Amino acid sequence: MTALAPAPVRRAASAHRLSFAHLLRSEAIKVLTLRSTWWSLGVTAAMSVGISLLIAVATSGMGGGMAPTNVILAPTQFTMLVAGILGAIVVTGEYSTGMIRSTLTAEPRRGAVLLAKACVVALTMAATTVVTYAVAIVITAPFTSTGIDWATPADSIVPLALGVVSMASFALLGVGFGFLIRSGAGAIAATVGVLFVLPIILSLFSIAGPDWMWVLESAKYLPVNAAAELTSPGTENLLEPALTMAGWVVGPLLLGWVALRSRDA
Repeated sequence: MTALAPAPVRRAASAHRLSFAHLLRSEAIKVLTLRSTWWSLGVTAAMSVGISLLIAVATSGMGGGMAPTNVILAPTQFTMLVAGILGAIVVTGEYSTGMIRSTLTAEPRRGAVLLAKACVVALTMAATTVVTYAVAIVITAPFTSTGIDWATPADSIVPLALGVVSMASFALLGVGFGFLIRSGAGAIAATVGVLFVLPIILSLFSIAGPDWMWVLESAKYLPVNAAAELTSPGTENLLEPALTMAGWVVGPLLLGWVALRSRDA
């Protein structure tokens, strides 16, 4: 007598799908529960406030001193590296632990995963920068001859707001390299190379002949120089540096999206 095989159990398709809001919440939990995130944010805040205070104290006896807005924004050339590295390790950490497989199983739409992580990293860095700027403004106020002229947005609100956007952009640059390279060391090296090493290399051409001046002039299209121009008080032409910064954000993120879609986790 032949035993009958049990009929296969058919499960009804679930009507529930992971919404983008839930995906954002999931990414926020992953990012904000990492010790490396808080260490990076803490280092960024400490460097920004500390360097601003040192500059304010050092220049307080030099006539009128440095403009208060410049005092707050000056540490960006240092803190940008921490922002970019944070964006890189947030992504590559998932690959090193294998958590990326669980993430893509829960949400197969890989573009949505990249977008959610980018949003969380950018908002986290932006919020940290806003708080850091506020603290730095209060601490450095006694050492500046004049306070920030809030009545002139071009010399106060605009450069500070673009400073926040620049820090978020540096973090997104790291996110893009993280998805593209997947290796923590490789993504950090690429981020530091673009933000720090490449500007130094191009600046060496200042001692070259006129035939090489085009290399030196191309440095303005690097993200750090674009950010410096965006955050300079009183800058009138913001379109070109804004497009440059946008290109450095969108380019790596698009390449990271292509890599995420075309390669197995």
